[in-house]
Amino acid sequence: MPRAKRTYLPGLLWHLTQRCHNRRFLLGCQQERKNWLYWMGLASHRHKLTILNYMVTSNHIHLVVLDDGPSGAIARCMHLASGQTAQQYNSRRRRHGSFWEDRYHATAVDSDVHFVRCMFYVDLNMVRAGVVSHPGEWAHCGFREIIGLRQRYRLINRQKLCSLLGLAPSDLARSYACWIEDYKKEPHLERESRWTESLAVGRREFVVDFKDRLGLRAKYRVVTGAEESFELREDRTPWG
Repeated sequence: MPRAKRTYLPGLLWHLTQRCHNRRFLLGCQQERKNWLYWMGLASHRHKLTILNYMVTSNHIHLVVLDDGPSGAIARCMHLASGQTAQQYNSRRRRHGSFWEDRYHATAVDSDVHFVRCMFYVDLNMVRAGVVSHPGEWAHCGFREIIGLRQRYRLINRQKLCSLLGLAPSDLARSYACWIEDYKKEPHLERESRWTESLAVGRREFVVDFKDRLGLRAKYRVVTGAEESFELREDRTPWG
């Protein structure tokens, strides 16, 4: 299924994803994953982007951010990190052609329980893939940083994360580790397309407000869902 077109509204939480060209394992080498993290760290510092979580796999990346800084920070950071990663990879391997499949996709996330579920979805990426049995076993992820296993070159704004999660900084590592253990016991290891294909995910009022703010850009987008979880998607109804 094709992913929804990228949209943008300021001041929201966003889940960003980007895949390697043809889903090839161009990030399969540890050095390539470290390289993307280096450039994203540099970019976020330069453009004042608040990073809350991340996951660098062998063929795609996830990034959870809060857009509370200068206008255009997300686009500038993604352009710098993705561009430098691609250029250096192609230069080292004397390769030509696209490194990334497309521009990054952005999904706006509600700041309630949906934000926590999105964080866990990112954390459990490599567990779902069967590569590791616990998110802490994958070196290039935000989970290790959140629980204190990564001490140098941190990307995550722990103060903002604690504020969003309602935790004291001293409780973050212990509480988050316990939450992920409890979450793993429930049937949450299937891929959920809403986090990578929708334009917005959250409570009905959040998604409807997001659609209203898009104006004409949301003309052919539809709100779907039930109970307490809704999403804004492209209209998949075929013509005729």
